[in-house]
Amino acid sequence: MKILIINSGSSSIKFQLMEMPSETLICNGLVERIGYKNATISYKANGDNLHQTHTIETHRQGLERVVELLLDPEKGVITHTNDIKVVGHRVVHGGNSFSDTTLITAEVKEKIQEYAALAPLHNPGNLEGILVAEEIFPAAKQVVVFDTTFHQTIPAKAKRYAIPTSLYEVHGIQVYGFHGTSHQFVSEKAIAYLGLKSSKIITIHLGNGCSMTAVLDGKSIDHSLGFTPSNGLIMGSRSGDIDHAIIFHLVNHLNYSLDEVKTLLTNQSGMLGLTGHMDLRDIQAEAENKNKECQLALSMNAYRIKKYIGAYTAAMNGLDAIVFTAGIGENSSVIRQLACEDLEVLGIILDSSKNDKRSAELREINTAESKVKILVIPTNEELEIAKQAFELVE
Repeated sequence: MKILIINSGSSSIKFQLMEMPSETLICNGLVERIGYKNATISYKANGDNLHQTHTIETHRQGLERVVELLLDPEKGVITHTNDIKVVGHRVVHGGNSFSDTTLITAEVKEKIQEYAALAPLHNPGNLEGILVAEEIFPAAKQVVVFDTTFHQTIPAKAKRYAIPTSLYEVHGIQVYGFHGTSHQFVSEKAIAYLGLKSSKIITIHLGNGCSMTAVLDGKSIDHSLGFTPSNGLIMGSRSGDIDHAIIFHLVNHLNYSLDEVKTLLTNQSGMLGLTGHMDLRDIQAEAENKNKECQLALSMNAYRIKKYIGAYTAAMNGLDAIVFTAGIGENSSVIRQLACEDLEVLGIILDSSKNDKRSAELREINTAESKVKILVIPTNEELEIAKQAFELVE
């Protein structure tokens, strides 16, 4: 069974075509920098490795280009869209409406749209991917996996906010957690690698969006993102943790409208607000050229990660391993180095030589003396989605 996985991020689309249940990868690729003139597309199939630059303004345009590649007479891997039997989608916010992988219906799409207000950078793009896929692959079953599902195990003491109870009971205001597919995938890989019956792991997903999860015995018990995917760590264009009184100050004293504040904190803050750049590769290059704003932004980014490592170690009363994953977590030795500095008190000691090496495989980057394993595990949200989708429709 051929299953196409579409993983629409806030500014990217990752895709994989897999044969299930053998988990054979047929092709994969990535559309990056959606909304920019220098958007890029990478595509790997049959030994070919294609890289292109386009102006891609929307997720729809990106997905249409992906399908063109899949059907290309020379580089394509399917002859007709009906070759694909299932399309699996990642959707960021499912609220309390979904606790399992589900087939997409009109009602499901309505809920995804409803939760778009809580995930404005993600759910609209996720829904666009579903709508386009339904048009292009009308014979395929459409399946959705929600980021929030893995975090259903977070206990009340960690998921509740200290606000009137009615806001939780009536309106569902709570910590939902995100990047769940990624955190689940890498935590399972880490547990298998460590070979422990009982485990205390912190998974650190660093991309344009960033989050951390405390994983106790394979279950999420706390998470850095909350009601929406906007708090916690410093992200590409999102501020992360901020004193909520700043919002009132912006509105009451600096004459911002609420929509302007929302745009400021969601689209104009984070690393972009600090440096003028959203792509960490650009920021690291500027930092190497002695750009003080970029150097400070990197330090702030890593410092926030370190604070959550300390908090989650305390919450679990110990720590067996930390896991770096996703685009930045897997590829930025700089961020890993900064995030692990001066954590010897927690038993975390990074080996710089191991950290500087690149690999597509699970690897340790800690010293032999480190009590805590420091792992880099490439995430594969698409494989996790494919497995869950196949289990649902088989």
